[in-house]
Amino acid sequence: ADEIKLLAKQAIEQLDDVLSVTIILTAHNQQPAQAQKQGSLLKPARHIVAVASGKGGVGKSTTAINLALALAAQEQRVGILDADVYGPSLPRLLGLNRKPATENKKLVPLIAWGLQAMSIGFLLEEDTPTIWRGPMVMSALQQMLRDVAWDNLDVLIIDMPPGTGDAQLTLSQRTELAGAVIVSTPQDLALIDARKGLNMFQRVNVPVLGIIENMSHFICPSCNERFDIFGHGGAAAEASRLGLPFLGEIPLDMAIRETSDAGTPIVSADPNSPYSAIYHQIAEKILVQILGQDRKAPSIVME
Repeated sequence: ADEIKLLAKQAIEQLDDVLSVTIILTAHNQQPAQAQKQGSLLKPARHIVAVASGKGGVGKSTTAINLALALAAQEQRVGILDADVYGPSLPRLLGLNRKPATENKKLVPLIAWGLQAMSIGFLLEEDTPTIWRGPMVMSALQQMLRDVAWDNLDVLIIDMPPGTGDAQLTLSQRTELAGAVIVSTPQDLALIDARKGLNMFQRVNVPVLGIIENMSHFICPSCNERFDIFGHGGAAAEASRLGLPFLGEIPLDMAIRETSDAGTPIVSADPNSPYSAIYHQIAEKILVQILGQDRKAPSIVME
């Protein structure tokens, strides 16, 4: 296989206008289909929770890191995996810019604020674009689950990439997820995309643990007046309509933004703030749901 790969690479590089070559070899697995499905689920932690959104820009990554820290405060051993290969946020959110070590052919997670953390962003310069096609992304995601030396985790939070593409399906089908949390802003446009994420998880047999309304409202620091910049209550109404738990409202506040940008997430930087209390309340609701859960291997429902 290595010889074929090398010869193919050399042949393609000789073609005009070829800038770079990446070759991925695959092979058929001869195991029975059912055994293959059962054996292929990755489970690097006792409970794996996906934090997802139908679109970008709704504060999903900030929510994921603060929920991870809130779970860790409840005596859980917690890890966080940044699964957004094209736009990794974890290095900035945790204030980390060093590469992880390798031990026994596995990457050793970086430790920050008591969390075990892994991101493709730890392996690349911050301004380096990830110009990868789908198969490379899916392979990298599986490696970050399988070939990282996660240490005795109770909960692994996966900060999912936005949308419902190949990466999301790979993580949903190849990982033994305890459930998914959907993050949305209250506005109708965000909720339309959030529904797509909900439907995707339901089709691959992943329980939806609930919906979070992020940027729910804004309290003016000068006049103390409340403003519903993106509307209000849309996520709660959607959860009610679908019969799903509504996990809580997180306000739009400069303190959350500033601590995130500084690499000092608010749940750790200011654990007694009212905003940290909200994350703790949501984490408690998630923890109650995932403890004792067990699910079958996922499948796609075609209509």
